[in-house]
Amino acid sequence: MPLQVEDKPAYAVVAAVQLPQVSDLEFEASLTELRELAKTLGFTVIRTFTQKRPGFDTTAYLGVGKRQELTRFVRGGEEEAEADPAAPYALHRVEGQDDVSPHPIDVLFVDHEISPSQARNLENEVGCQVMDRTMVILEIFHRNARSPAARAQVEIARLGYLAPRLREAAKLAGPQGRQRSGVGGRGAGESHTELDKRKIRDRIAELQKEIAAMDADRKTQRARRQAHQGLASVALVGYTNAGKSTLMRALTGSEVLVANKLFATLDTTVRTLHPEGVPRVLVSDTVGFIKNLPHGLVASFKSTLEEALDASLLLHVIDASDPGFVRQIETTEDVLEEIDAQDVPRLRIFNKIDHLGDAVAQAEREAALRAAYPGCIVMSARRPEDVAKLHDAILTFFQKDLVEAELFLPWSAQQLRGEIFARCQVLEERSDEDGAFFHVRGEQETLNGLRDQLGHAR
Repeated sequence: MPLQVEDKPAYAVVAAVQLPQVSDLEFEASLTELRELAKTLGFTVIRTFTQKRPGFDTTAYLGVGKRQELTRFVRGGEEEAEADPAAPYALHRVEGQDDVSPHPIDVLFVDHEISPSQARNLENEVGCQVMDRTMVILEIFHRNARSPAARAQVEIARLGYLAPRLREAAKLAGPQGRQRSGVGGRGAGESHTELDKRKIRDRIAELQKEIAAMDADRKTQRARRQAHQGLASVALVGYTNAGKSTLMRALTGSEVLVANKLFATLDTTVRTLHPEGVPRVLVSDTVGFIKNLPHGLVASFKSTLEEALDASLLLHVIDASDPGFVRQIETTEDVLEEIDAQDVPRLRIFNKIDHLGDAVAQAEREAALRAAYPGCIVMSARRPEDVAKLHDAILTFFQKDLVEAELFLPWSAQQLRGEIFARCQVLEERSDEDGAFFHVRGEQETLNGLRDQLGHAR
């Protein structure tokens, strides 16, 4: 790491072992997800190699026979391999292309996290770089992180992944890389590996201090914002590529990034629900979840997901067109539980219903979803009428605890008229010679604050 991909076509193969406890449907869904992750990194996956085993081969993940088959393919077939074992070319038709021509295999993607020694042995035998699932996700997060907090969190996860792999690097370096003099170190004879591990520990500690400071600033800003504006908050959560950013854009009228790839959004984006209602509602988009998300990332991104913890309502966005959506629901709920957000009220939003094809197919899926998940909303973020219904549902949730009251505004304090309309829903207005009377609906705390202001203004 990091993976370097030049501005030229990049080709890869995928390999996975199906364990006895994993169903065919779950196994294929995981492979599809890995291929999408590879696509996000800019690779075209030419072929997928799979095998069923009671467990992973402790030496090189795949069994001997499957490794030989994979090696022949990567090196260009049995005859080509004998002629030039070092040439990593595969004669294979690329999906969407009519010609069959040599394509260099740059990377082998493995659909599990494997040990450093397994990765090293597999790489040496097959003849191309090996990236396990964790490394792929870390690389994508590294490329897409934008804010200082996200960059620091990703770096911690990457360093945590790298640390146990230093021993394998030391083995490859040989005896000359195992000892180092005391110059610049903590003692004579300290090994390269020990020194590097110490540097990693120091860097992680430094990053954790930076994140703690940024978290404190963010909490202060959030508390100040909510205290002064009395805003309710909604957080969009769900599987990566479920359409959260598209929905965010539709609900808020904002220009947020929308891309058809996994983990397009890593940094939390916060906007106001539009059109505004009473109370005003903040909507935040969060990082997408994924099956087998590296534990280091779950922990390091907890601060990014704090928008979900602090929200009054979670919108759990689900891709209704994905055949594996049940597994995705389970993954999201597992992560929410892991960050202690399982008790936050949530509304299930089955998005992308328009991706199912004709109206009959959409109606059948919608009926099935409503029967299986009572109270859910089935919609498309690209249909304005669907977005309007979701908008109303969000406001209804926050308005259930609102109270009605009457406020009196004397003519001498008309400068506060805008404040009343901004912070309350005005149901009726009448006036007499002394001033205006407003029949309003709002939060009790907001009404109490307005009464204090009006009292001081008289």
